[in-house]
Amino acid sequence: MQYRNIAIIAHVDHGKTTLVDALLKQGNVFRENEDVGTTIMDSNDQERERGITIYAKNTAVNYKDVKINIVDTPGHADFGSEVERVLRMVDSVLLVVDAYEGPMPQTRFVLKKSLELGLRPIVVINKIDKPSAQPAAVIDMVFDLFVQLGANDEQLDFPIVYTIARDGIALLDLNDEKKDITPLFDAVLEKVAPAKNDQTAAFRMQVANLAYDNYLGRMGIGR
Repeated sequence: MQYRNIAIIAHVDHGKTTLVDALLKQGNVFRENEDVGTTIMDSNDQERERGITIYAKNTAVNYKDVKINIVDTPGHADFGSEVERVLRMVDSVLLVVDAYEGPMPQTRFVLKKSLELGLRPIVVINKIDKPSAQPAAVIDMVFDLFVQLGANDEQLDFPIVYTIARDGIALLDLNDEKKDITPLFDAVLEKVAPAKNDQTAAFRMQVANLAYDNYLGRMGIGR
């Protein structure tokens, strides 16, 4: 089985966690009759109370015989160290940007870290259903930000996916029919290189995150 390792990064409230939820739901991670709520990845009580992601979360979904490992990262500047740590675990990032607000301060921070690590982002323009949405103008803003941050030619040639994460919709072109999140899955498979691993080498892993499971107990997650 092939693997893709991606992180989802954005400014707070631009729709990262909602997008992960949409990917999980279409990836059939849950039973049809299972009540999973509207912010599946924000499982911490403080996160649910404040409505923001504080801790990096790890999950996975299988699509076309490929396992996509996904890390949902905090979008609030106060938790930037979490973002920086988990970016070292992945091969690409989905940079989520609000179709009206455009790049914000935390967008700049997380993108700068991604580019410095040599990652090639996929740009996701979210909330395109807003009456005030201006996706074309926002794409220009994002491109200008890439240039300001010193992106190389490969990084500047970023793929673009348009989404309505709340409804589980993704489009490669604004005129495409609104069906489901499949175009985003396909973009990940096409644009993100398969994770490299050598199963014959001695095991080594740098732990970047800790988690707890009621069955397995304490878990270290890393690469």
